[in-house]
Amino acid sequence: MTMYEFPIHYVEPVFRPPSEANSLILPVTNGCSWNKCTFCEMYTAPQKKFRAREEDEVLEEIRKCGERMIVQRVFLADGDAMILPTHRLLKILEAIREHLPDVHRVTSYCLPRNLKRKSVSELRELHDAGLHMLYIGAESGDDEVLRRVNKGESYESTKDALLKIGEAGIKRSVMILNGLGGKSLSDQHAVNSARLMNDTQPEFLSTLVVSFPQGMERYKQQFPDFEPLDQQELFLEAEKLLENLELNQTIFRSDHASNYLVLKGTLGRDKDRMLEQVRTAIHTPEQARLRPEWMRGL
Repeated sequence: MTMYEFPIHYVEPVFRPPSEANSLILPVTNGCSWNKCTFCEMYTAPQKKFRAREEDEVLEEIRKCGERMIVQRVFLADGDAMILPTHRLLKILEAIREHLPDVHRVTSYCLPRNLKRKSVSELRELHDAGLHMLYIGAESGDDEVLRRVNKGESYESTKDALLKIGEAGIKRSVMILNGLGGKSLSDQHAVNSARLMNDTQPEFLSTLVVSFPQGMERYKQQFPDFEPLDQQELFLEAEKLLENLELNQTIFRSDHASNYLVLKGTLGRDKDRMLEQVRTAIHTPEQARLRPEWMRGL
């Protein structure tokens, strides 16, 4: 290996949550084991076909990283590292602790379906070995919306996973997709997404705006009558979501590049302030300091 070779092999494209911008991205799987959500194009390229990476290869990459760099945060990629058996995840976490001793935070995406076979005690083992937080794309708390987008989850399956993760002491960062239900399902999408959050009280909650950079053809296969929300309707849906949220101590962010309106606060402490910001965007958008269209993206 020359001094210019990076010790990790990546299969492009590689994705990570915005908050993991400064983390070492360590792929332990390739692609997504479900990969049927009609709104998601992240892992549809042929080279991203799902597979678990060889354990020895991953452990060797961790060792080489330890020889060449100081790392404080690690994100386990790709779409759902939690599909790996607990014993394999423990080996990875133990190797990180041994070879990257400065790491204080390890995170991963997580599909709720992949926790059905993991007990709370197993998740607690992973937490004790260094797994700090899981990112869960709930997308919606409404069963009809989830069915229309082929999420493969339900209100109850997502709720069960979130409660299990929380009981194990692992922090939960949940994402809801603004506009996912289109015009026809907007109200129930907002109300039931809020209900899911109220029932589970995650540590972090964020909203992104659903977008279709490659067009809506795939999305409309199961949702033929989908009509996207315009900017005003997105704000009205966000207002309804916030109105129905009853959270005790959840850090809320709506600052992704896809969002027109940036919102940051803690719920419920800052609920009234953020509702006022949304209502300003609805009634006097020229005063709301909205993100211009050319600055938005995935």
